[in-house]
Amino acid sequence: MTSTAACGPMIPTAPCGPLRGIRVLDLTAVVLGPLATQVLADYGADVIKVEPPEGDMMRANGISQTPGMSSIFLAINRNKRSLALDLKSPEGVAALRALIPGVDVLVHNMRVAAVERLGLGYAQVAQWNPRVVYCAATGFGQDGPHRDKPAFDDIIQAACGLVGLGAAAGRDAPDYTPSLIADKTTGLAVCNAVLAALLHRERSGQGQYVEVPMLETMAAFVLAEHMGGMTFPGSQVKAGYPRLLEGGRKPARTRDGWISMLPYTTRHWQAFFAEVGQPELAERYCIADRHQRNTHVKALYGHLRALSPTKSTAEWMALCEQLDIPATPIYALDDLPSHPHLKAVGLFQQARHPSAGAICQLRPTARFSATPTTVYRQAPTVGQHSSEVLREAGLGEADIARLKACRAVTGQ
Repeated sequence: MTSTAACGPMIPTAPCGPLRGIRVLDLTAVVLGPLATQVLADYGADVIKVEPPEGDMMRANGISQTPGMSSIFLAINRNKRSLALDLKSPEGVAALRALIPGVDVLVHNMRVAAVERLGLGYAQVAQWNPRVVYCAATGFGQDGPHRDKPAFDDIIQAACGLVGLGAAAGRDAPDYTPSLIADKTTGLAVCNAVLAALLHRERSGQGQYVEVPMLETMAAFVLAEHMGGMTFPGSQVKAGYPRLLEGGRKPARTRDGWISMLPYTTRHWQAFFAEVGQPELAERYCIADRHQRNTHVKALYGHLRALSPTKSTAEWMALCEQLDIPATPIYALDDLPSHPHLKAVGLFQQARHPSAGAICQLRPTARFSATPTTVYRQAPTVGQHSSEVLREAGLGEADIARLKACRAVTGQ
């Protein structure tokens, strides 16, 4: 860390969140792991991102104006320091080992067999640092037959039942969710697991091995509402949440666009039908009885969509505001910076990156009253902090120069 000053009103140059003082050795790449470690970094942890000499592959994915600084990389690697090591060389691995005694957390999303070949499995790392929280983000749990299979977001979406929901909902063909939802959901699960293990260590003084597998995490995520008949052994009812699979709620077309309207309670529906001049529909759809109403949910929301083209989006929004019915216009991605709430809370921030120039970024979303979080360091260039990190691990200038000479270490 570059400063120990207390957090103040000015933008700090060192971590200020609730994890200040926690050091994380980040051996992750692409999206899942970097998202998890960015949350830890936003919370104040000193995250050392270990990259190969060519950098994390995600540096080249997305939109770039400067080589190595893509839009995706910038979005999930702020508040970190970069150490560029060639782990294919014994000198690079030795340099990495020098860091291990001084870290609190080690996170990786490599295949476990590959980590073991590097001599960086949990058993070995725990000998050097018994208090370490060692988290492996895997594709599949290591006690199952798929433990050695490669895993990517598309593969996990398909394997966990998420893609199959389209067929269950009557769509013509299965399709992927147009978001890296398996990577990002599992990344948040990794962050939660690390925080829980750190709390255990705080109470007991003991480090531990933590595994967060993508398939199991996403299967549990999908089935939270879709267990259905599987919940009860012997039930003849299939898995799935009918309200979602039968397509009751959908965006509604208005006279000039689209809107999401959600009358939900008995009061909502009765007021809604009264305002549109069709109070008799409350009786037709058994609005007063929640259980009876749920049996008509597809027809009920179908009727709402039949009515929606009669008014503009603004008119529907005004009516929903009047009746306290949840509603929002449909926002495109490019419209989000102008969303009145997101604009008011300052989610989007203008900043200047040392190499990428002017950028728009999102601030950390969690708010802490006593330990505020902020973006105190922009996403690093490859190896931007190599020498700095190695000095902190106890290597002398001659050692660092020798590692750079043999290309085991690159960067500044």
